[in-house]
Amino acid sequence: MEVVETAIPEVKIITPKKFGDHRGFFSETYNRRDWIEAGIDLTFVQDNHSRSAEQGTLRGLHYQIAPMAQDKLVRVARGAILDVAVDLRRGSPTFGQHVSEVISAENWKQVLVPIGFAHGYVTLEPDTEVLYKTTDFYSVEHERGIIWSDPDLGIDWGIEEGQVILSEKDLALPPLSQVTDFFEYLG
Repeated sequence: MEVVETAIPEVKIITPKKFGDHRGFFSETYNRRDWIEAGIDLTFVQDNHSRSAEQGTLRGLHYQIAPMAQDKLVRVARGAILDVAVDLRRGSPTFGQHVSEVISAENWKQVLVPIGFAHGYVTLEPDTEVLYKTTDFYSVEHERGIIWSDPDLGIDWGIEEGQVILSEKDLALPPLSQVTDFFEYLG
């Protein structure tokens, strides 16, 4: 597997090896031993799978606060997304900044979004399926979010506001300036 740091080093792009032949392919999308050898020691407890029927479906920006905060490992089994992580660690030199990466079934990349970041994605193709592992369980009481279109974040989602498909819940999320639940930067 290949591990690459993004412009915010805590967010990593991980590309597992993929072996193909005339039958198709095989890939270990997660191998705890390989991760530990790469210096990443996380224990995942939940797998999630979402399907978005239409291109332009946006999910996010979501995160969970302590004690149910989650690291996420995101990959695409079908289609493609623009994946975004926003730094919410108070005191971080990159607080309020984001990184984005196209991940797809074709490029086989995964994104590791650590605790302390809001996460979201927009589908770039119809019938896109996203799978992600988390290091803690979903908790509605600890769930938080930031509105995708917050101008202070300056995220280029590659889609016009009138074309984005959102849930009612995501439409009601506050901008970063109204968020009070942050994480602490530990250096």
